[in-house]
Amino acid sequence: MVSLISGSVPGRSFHMNPRLAASALVATICAFAASAAYAQETAPPQPVTVSGTAALVSDYRFRGVSQSNGGMAVQAGITVSHESGAYAGFWASNLAGWGTFGGPNLELDLIAGYKMPITEGAALDVGLTWYTYPGGASKTAFVEPYVKLSGTVGPASLTAGVAYAPKQQALGQWFNTGASAQTGTPDNPGARKDNFTIWTDAAAGIPSTPITLKGHVGYSKGNAGLGPNGTSVTPTGEYLDWLLGADVAVGKLILGVAYVDTDISDREALYLQPNFSSTKDGKTIAGSKVVVSITAAF
Repeated sequence: MVSLISGSVPGRSFHMNPRLAASALVATICAFAASAAYAQETAPPQPVTVSGTAALVSDYRFRGVSQSNGGMAVQAGITVSHESGAYAGFWASNLAGWGTFGGPNLELDLIAGYKMPITEGAALDVGLTWYTYPGGASKTAFVEPYVKLSGTVGPASLTAGVAYAPKQQALGQWFNTGASAQTGTPDNPGARKDNFTIWTDAAAGIPSTPITLKGHVGYSKGNAGLGPNGTSVTPTGEYLDWLLGADVAVGKLILGVAYVDTDISDREALYLQPNFSSTKDGKTIAGSKVVVSITAAF
């Protein structure tokens, strides 16, 4: 605590030079300001915090497969976190082509979970994502619980996750082929199927630069046909997807570039056509592509 000293003390008296007095007053004010700033910097965190992102991407890739017909997408999300570790939020993106679910062609993910530290520098995150498509096909929404383990190893941050969606109509094999999906009459109406996904993410900043390198590898297994809306969370039944890229921080913006690909071949996905291709040029929506993005975080 900073205190002002009077010009006298018991049993003694003194006279301060005016210039020295002014200097002392300035020093006191500066010390008080520094003390207040330090107190503000070290103040305990708020019990509830709100964070979010807004992004523009050249292609919305979900587990390696385009949900925006190979075109641009606008995305945004908000998360409310409590000091206990509990959190809830939403994330949204426009859709097109393979990802067209009717209505406004919008994906709205509702998310809730609990994140807890388990060791110094490591945390366990348990939660659930409800994938919804407002105003679209009523049978396409599905729920997917997940578990993620994150931590740091030297300059790198690592995340390993697994998600399992129990049997639901949205994941079922309603149509055996793309041709049958075009008829609109399901081969297996009401079919239900589960879905399993496991992945790992890594990121590491380059010292003394605003650049962060990033990578991702994922494996999914589920419906080998098409769901009630002629789409599938796991095209061809099972496949791998991966990503290599970099982010550059420019003020409050993050500029990103990434090479995205899957091991789904044109021949392997032939039975899914014409659903599993771009409506613009007929090219596969799971092939390799460089995706660029600009993201603002708050």
